[in-house]
Amino acid sequence: MATATAMAVAGAAASCSLACASRPPRPPRRRGTAPPRAAAEAVEIRVCTNRTCARQGGREVLAALEGLSPPPPRVDVASCGCLGRCGAGPNVGASVPGRGNAVFGHVGTAARAARLLEHLLGAAEFDAAAGLAALALREKAEAALAEGDAAQAEALFTESIAMDAPGGLHLAYGGRCKARLAIGDTAGALADADEATRIAPKFPQCHLLRGDALFAMGEYHSAEDAFARALDLDPSIRRSKSFKARLEKLREKLVSVSSSS
Repeated sequence: MATATAMAVAGAAASCSLACASRPPRPPRRRGTAPPRAAAEAVEIRVCTNRTCARQGGREVLAALEGLSPPPPRVDVASCGCLGRCGAGPNVGASVPGRGNAVFGHVGTAARAARLLEHLLGAAEFDAAAGLAALALREKAEAALAEGDAAQAEALFTESIAMDAPGGLHLAYGGRCKARLAIGDTAGALADADEATRIAPKFPQCHLLRGDALFAMGEYHSAEDAFARALDLDPSIRRSKSFKARLEKLREKLVSVSSSS
């Protein structure tokens, strides 16, 4: 992925508002006899969260794209610095194999983010309406879980999973894992964490949730392995309070088990 500055330069000629996203770009001219790139190669999306775009909703768009997109390695979504089009934000840069880089402006809502994904991935792979419907259900489920209604959250996450949306399925399984842990269904929570990890093996949060489920089942060494895998994928989580708290509780249990053996 080009840096934010390089993307802004490379995409300047192709920059457009989301209104033009309904017109797929013409295939680039190819020289020689090199075979075309595979359709499933990774798409990289960068959302500007610099000062101006942040005021225009850049962080909310980032969250929406993270919730709507198929997980890595198919789609890699992250924040970035200025893309050079201040005032036309929130700006989103995209790199699609075989189609180059472009910067899209005014991607200010979840609906526009979904339309952009449909444009980048193709309607056969990503249906914007289905993605938005599943996202809305997950948001309701997350709100119920935050309010302490784990049973309602579990039901809503289950409904979201049944929709089999084109993206965010690992988040739905992860959310239901949390809900099931809250109601004491540790076996169900582990099954959900395993499925989330299968869908998104490079998503650290899935491995953290798997560690949480294993910890709740008393499988402390396996939980330690799951936490280590998450740390391998994203070393920055070492600094987070939640990860430090997980490790502290795990150390206490491991010491207790060692002392009693």
